Amino acid sequence: MSTSFFQRIKIPHVFTLLTGVIFVSTLLTYIIPSGSYQRQTQEIGGQTRTIVVPGTYQQSEKHISLRGIVIGEDVEGKTTPASLHSFLTAIPRGLEDAADIIFFIFIIGGVFGIFQRTGTISGVIHKLLGKFGQSGPLLTIILMFVFAAGGSTLGMGEEYIPLVPILLMVSKELGYDRIYGLALVMRAADMGFAAATTNPFTVNVAQGIAELPLNSGLWLRAIFFLVIMIVTVSFLLRYGAKIKRNPAAGIMPEDKFELEEHHLEKHEFTRAHLWIVVACAAIFGFILYSVQTLDWGIPDLAGGFFLMGIVATIIARLPIAEATKAFVKGMEEMVVAALVVGFARGIQVVFADGQILDTIIYAAASTLEQVPLFVAAQGMLIFQTCLNFLIPSGSGQAAVTMPIMAPISDVIGLTRQTAVFAFQCGDGFSNTLVPTSGILMAMLTLAKIPYQKWLKFVLPLFLQLMVIAAIFLAIAVLVNYQ
Repeated sequence: MSTSFFQRIKIPHVFTLLTGVIFVSTLLTYIIPSGSYQRQTQEIGGQTRTIVVPGTYQQSEKHISLRGIVIGEDVEGKTTPASLHSFLTAIPRGLEDAADIIFFIFIIGGVFGIFQRTGTISGVIHKLLGKFGQSGPLLTIILMFVFAAGGSTLGMGEEYIPLVPILLMVSKELGYDRIYGLALVMRAADMGFAAATTNPFTVNVAQGIAELPLNSGLWLRAIFFLVIMIVTVSFLLRYGAKIKRNPAAGIMPEDKFELEEHHLEKHEFTRAHLWIVVACAAIFGFILYSVQTLDWGIPDLAGGFFLMGIVATIIARLPIAEATKAFVKGMEEMVVAALVVGFARGIQVVFADGQILDTIIYAAASTLEQVPLFVAAQGMLIFQTCLNFLIPSGSGQAAVTMPIMAPISDVIGLTRQTAVFAFQCGDGFSNTLVPTSGILMAMLTLAKIPYQKWLKFVLPLFLQLMVIAAIFLAIAVLVNYQ
């Protein structure tokens, strides 16, 4: 992609962009036929999930009237496309649907505000820079593999949002730009999520629906993870070396990379900071254990982070008034990032109103049944990638598509494990560029990186990774991946 192409793209503010996407989605409910699958609840990995029932798709007649266009109208046996009322209320309903994630972001923002006030964050950063400051590439490798491991094994995503300002500080101290700082955490997390090994929200859910042993087929996914990380880390290191040689060669050469609201004051890493890190690491470890064994959800995670803030306040002997101010300030800095998640959820709300999502899935499934085996495997990858624009949720996408893709794979001769692998790649890699991803837009907002700038940076790597995924899918077909 040429530089001039991306320079011609003018992307509005994130709220304007997502509102525009919701409006286009509303119009699509008048164009795409309506229909739906029957759904049923099922226990998968200890969680009750609603999944579609294969072979039950029924197209429904659209009812279009002036009243329906304006405020909606329920007619028995027919579907009313999304109305003006649906469009106007999509964002409030999206905010309501995503309330748990939104308030989770507020809570961890407030907690990190306390960490910042105690000097723990800057102390840890300067400790790291003191040890690896002369070797930015080595620190990059270590950080990216740690973040990727969290995404690959535990499905960590939202948990990394508060780290964006911290990694921006690290990037600035190492002499890189804000694109590099965001990529340190976001590219690593997304790659771990895409090249998942034991991710409970994608691989385990998809395997449970496909009636496969949980965490089976690990050997291919482990090799895939290693290859993907080598390619991704190498890509970022080359970019970092390029801007070290010539800062004007970066994606945002006009950016002064000022971090006023996150000024990195010099704090010596004290014993109190060490105890805060140890205590919070122990709490975080218990949180991850509880997610796996006690079926903890987002509110439980938020409570765990809140406990970290309390512990940090006590260890640092921070006055309650000061801790409260820091907590509020941390939440304030997360306002736009948190609300973006709700705006993005509004797109799914509109598609549900017009009942067109199942039609898209049915059309794709019908096509895959008619093509050769190798083409079908690649088709699953492309379909899951495109569908992620509409359902940017790993477990949500698995619940909608895997009940259909698993039986199709049986019919055409693909293993169900291959269908699961196509799903995880399609769902994961596109998370880093679809504007309907609340996590992506929240991180871009925090990093103050325009969407088109990020797209220019990430698109070449995305295309490389999709080619690698296609190659691994072909290998899965050849070896009859189980």
